[in-house]
Amino acid sequence: MSDAMHGTTASRSEAEQFAAFRTVFTDALHQQQAGAVVEAIKTWRRALSLEPRSAEANFNLGVALRALGRPEEAMICFCKAIDLQPDNADAHNSLGNALRDKGRVDEAIACYRDAIRLQPDRFEAYSNLGDALFEQEQFEQAIPPYMAALRLKPDLLTALTRLGACLFRLDRLDEALDCLCTAVKCRLDDPEALFFLARTLHEQDRFAEAAPLYRAAIEFQPDLVSAYFNLAEAYRELGSFDAAVESVEKGIAIRSDMPGFHNVRGIALHAAGRADEAMMAYRKAIEIDPDFHQAYGNMGNALRGAGQIQEALACFETAYRLKSDDPAIRYNRALLLLALGDYPAGWADYEYRWQAGQLKRSYRAFAQPQWKGEPAAGKALLIHAEQGFGDTLQFCRYATLAADRGLRVILEVQQPLLRLMGSLAGLASVIAAGSALPPFDLQCPMMSLPLALGTTLETIPASIPYLHPDESAVAVWKARLEPMCRGGLRVGLVWAGNPRPHLPGAAATDRRRSMPFERMAPLLEVPGVHFFSLQKTGAAAPPDRGLIDVMGEMKDFADTAALIANLDLVISVDTAVLHLAAAIGKPVWMLDRSDPCWRWLTDRRDSPWYPTLRIYRQPSAGDWDAVMSACAADLRSLAGSRASADAAGSPEASAVAHSSFQEA
Repeated sequence: MSDAMHGTTASRSEAEQFAAFRTVFTDALHQQQAGAVVEAIKTWRRALSLEPRSAEANFNLGVALRALGRPEEAMICFCKAIDLQPDNADAHNSLGNALRDKGRVDEAIACYRDAIRLQPDRFEAYSNLGDALFEQEQFEQAIPPYMAALRLKPDLLTALTRLGACLFRLDRLDEALDCLCTAVKCRLDDPEALFFLARTLHEQDRFAEAAPLYRAAIEFQPDLVSAYFNLAEAYRELGSFDAAVESVEKGIAIRSDMPGFHNVRGIALHAAGRADEAMMAYRKAIEIDPDFHQAYGNMGNALRGAGQIQEALACFETAYRLKSDDPAIRYNRALLLLALGDYPAGWADYEYRWQAGQLKRSYRAFAQPQWKGEPAAGKALLIHAEQGFGDTLQFCRYATLAADRGLRVILEVQQPLLRLMGSLAGLASVIAAGSALPPFDLQCPMMSLPLALGTTLETIPASIPYLHPDESAVAVWKARLEPMCRGGLRVGLVWAGNPRPHLPGAAATDRRRSMPFERMAPLLEVPGVHFFSLQKTGAAAPPDRGLIDVMGEMKDFADTAALIANLDLVISVDTAVLHLAAAIGKPVWMLDRSDPCWRWLTDRRDSPWYPTLRIYRQPSAGDWDAVMSACAADLRSLAGSRASADAAGSPEASAVAHSSFQEA
């Protein structure tokens, strides 16, 4: 009897304890759901004092502790829950979250995989696994779990955004754009989606579209420092240099210890013409991180622009020592080495152009190998133009050298150069860019040929002319011009290049190399000269300045070459017309900026590339007055020589122009 009584009492006690546990459990659950996390933790602990083996109570206490920022204690609770209930997918997933809080991402990944194994339709576990892989920059591996999460929950915008970010990181930009546009349309106030959409557009050079998205991301998350950084870069590419400086300085106000911000500030300041401040910004970046190689490289660019060549070289050498495999460092060092005439080292580094800046998007991955100068007689070689018209005009000469080695050369050039290139010796065929390619065995970008052929400063192929205008077209222009300008010099003028506003870097260079037409006034005052406009793009000369302008009739470079063949001299800023005139053997006077292109070397008035070229270089940035004064004085002397030659019945003016150049 007594035993039965004792058993009944024990059963009633356990039941009462379980009921008490359920009451406390329910209270804790209500507190947690109401956001009263501190109170919930206390209540969960009371519940566990009544029933320590409750997997659910251990799990919920872990959730509350993690919400309060106590991941170590949360992990203990989740592990207890898993010990008590090994197939609890919630506990495995939440343990992964706590482990990620502590930076133990590899262990977290294993937990997420366990959760997925136990509950294959758990979208949170897939999304969390994707996030963990994303944090480890395993972008390719993160895509399948994100896609699985979206199959289970198509409106899971965090997964959609991160999927887009992965695709962006993998340079799958069109796919990234689709994901991120959808994410932003579904939620306009998500700074992460806005930011990555902006980054994707930025990478596609769509800076005007990227900028407002960066601004929107900042509006919704003012401490998103990367957005300030990238917005500054977008502004710089758009030519809004003051806005770029302002944006990056706002980022620096949030995180002044980030060397990258100071580096970007220097780039923006340099682009804005504030070179001294740019140098200070680069030095600040280096002060924060003495191994920050990009800052050394950018300082080298600034020093080169200021004419401090040896100091610039020292910066590039430091940057190279710190990170020899950075394509931007190697490419920018190449430009300096080439400017110094160190062609063997310069051409080698110049190959990095395909991995840096704008040109990396122009690289053509052919199945055929690149020709590097090895014997290949009888093989068909495709030489393809790669940059601007001037580059093609300068380096097409190498096609003849390749043909001299027994290769069957197919030359691919821009359409406006097609007819003229037909006059180049040794070619099997010339085709326009964009046309179907004939069969070929080897290929080479045109500006890789100097490396392939081992060009040094002393071995530049400078036999001119190597391009030839059509004789019948030359005769037609001769007949037209003779009645228009009897006696005196015939001088062609070019004062501005192609501004190329879609390429901000090139546009910035054009602003330095070009000048307003009014700057040509000192030349126009020289008597005894018939001036011709050779300006094809940009603003034409005012009609009252007396220039002969027939450029509207020029359909391509072959037409322009025939016209120039009837002139005595071309005076031009650094443009394709200058290369054209020099390539057909005409005397050319170049009006050059203080920070010249690498091809014109340093401290020289002549060019080993073009024997008939004379250089008039700015003594300081923007000083066109000094350039025009010197050029006008020489033109006055040349015109006087021509007048004397005309009076004496001497040979025509082109001979006078050539002899005058040699004397100079």
